Amino acid sequence: MSNKSIISTDKAPAAIGPYSQAVKVGNTVYMSGQIPLVPETMEVVTESFEAQAVQVFENLSAVATAAGGSLGDIVKLTILLSDMDHFGKVNEVMERYFSEPYPARAAYAVKQLPKGVDVEIEGVLVTGE
Repeated sequence: MSNKSIISTDKAPAAIGPYSQAVKVGNTVYMSGQIPLVPETMEVVTESFEAQAVQVFENLSAVATAAGGSLGDIVKLTILLSDMDHFGKVNEVMERYFSEPYPARAAYAVKQLPKGVDVEIEGVLVTGE
């Protein structure tokens, strides 16, 4: 596949497994799930669920920028939560980063997430390039 490129930035956490931060095919970018890791230290944000969600959206923003886009170019998000009790708060935090029209989205509660975090979010974005 000649039009596939790997997106990587030090402004987002390095992959903690055998995957890329994102893969761009044509003008579509498939972003791997981001958890609340601080890129510079690779430490998990633990202050609160809100702080975790903010860090995840910051990480997604960094990957989107590295891919030649922005959060506004995201067309689909998948949100994984440790507990659906966090649903309202993740919505509040998301509204700080997105405005209408919002991307398509799904949210699921899962048994466990990497490093014991409470939220992971992946996305698909379409750039103008």
